[in-house]
Amino acid sequence: MLLAIDIGNTNITFGIFSATEHGGFAKHYGEKGNRIIKRFDIPTVHYNLAKLKRNLGRVKINNTIICSVVPYARNILEKDLKRLLGRRPYIIGKDILVPIKNLYRKPKQVGQDRLVNAYAGVMLYGAPLIVVDFGTAVTFDVVSRNKEYLGGMILPGLGISLDALAERTALLPKIKLERPQELIGRDTKSSILSGMVYGFAALTDDLVVRIRNKISKSAKVIGTGGNINLINKYCKRIDRIDRDLTLKGVSLIGGVYR
Repeated sequence: MLLAIDIGNTNITFGIFSATEHGGFAKHYGEKGNRIIKRFDIPTVHYNLAKLKRNLGRVKINNTIICSVVPYARNILEKDLKRLLGRRPYIIGKDILVPIKNLYRKPKQVGQDRLVNAYAGVMLYGAPLIVVDFGTAVTFDVVSRNKEYLGGMILPGLGISLDALAERTALLPKIKLERPQELIGRDTKSSILSGMVYGFAALTDDLVVRIRNKISKSAKVIGTGGNINLINKYCKRIDRIDRDLTLKGVSLIGGVYR
């Protein structure tokens, strides 16, 4: 079994993948034996070894690969996994490089999660490609027809934006992110929710059009991240949802480097 881990600013997401008959890991996620057999989240700030043990149960793990954008959490988890499993995990960006040509002006500035998403998107859905990740931040990652990582965009996520409104204004309240009930809000809460959800959806659709005009009008758009199921209903230009794209990318890289 391969334990794939995506350490984000909000959650640490774990996925357990089974090996294929040929000794590799999933490349075709519709086939038997290639799906995530177990998946769970632990909030990053509340992670501890006891929670990890409880969620893993008695599953036997052969290898572990981590994709992380939170150095302190990665250091803690790396030590815990070595203690728990008897071997240190592989770290993407340190022990393993994402096998995609990176054309970023300063390649080391790209978050490993963005490269993993781009690689997974190409392997599973083809190129040219746009990956939109609705996580703590909203990121757009663009892959050329030649399967090159071109770059993208980074925006504050929905949760961060809601927090900023409450913290930086005198009268706007802190509210829970949820689906808006109406387009034209008729009270403060509904106005904020409508602005956030419809606003980010419109932003997404417009940026997709602009990126397609730049690289290819046939570019597929894959949506992922913790808030994708909320925002997808309001977007018109996302072709497919894959909430576990990053985990699948980590497992695919595990297959390449097995």
